[in-house]
Amino acid sequence: QVQLVESGGGLVQAGGSLRLSCAASGSIFSINVMGWYRQAPGKQRELVATITNGGSTNYADSVKGRFTISRDNAKNTVYLQMNSLRPEDTAVYYCMADTVLRHYWGRGTQVTASS
Repeated sequence: QVQLVESGGGLVQAGGSLRLSCAASGSIFSINVMGWYRQAPGKQRELVATITNGGSTNYADSVKGRFTISRDNAKNTVYLQMNSLRPEDTAVYYCMADTVLRHYWGRGTQVTASS
């Protein structure tokens, strides 16, 4: 089992920045990929960014150049630095950990960028 706890969400004005954190615990040795997804009201959950154990990253086109995902393996924590936030970035952001057997999800943290 893997447990994920997100923090760092909040309300900012458009153009502002936030940094999300996700701390993993439990069977962390089994994690291959960690990442962030988001879900806006009335929309499906979508990929934001992922990072592998080796540090390879992948981003949704809508956040490239504005968001940066990083990982501190010593702290078992993954971060999402979000700059130049837009109202369309408003969503609940979920941390994800991928193992051979299944995905694990955090409970989510609300990010709101006001216009």
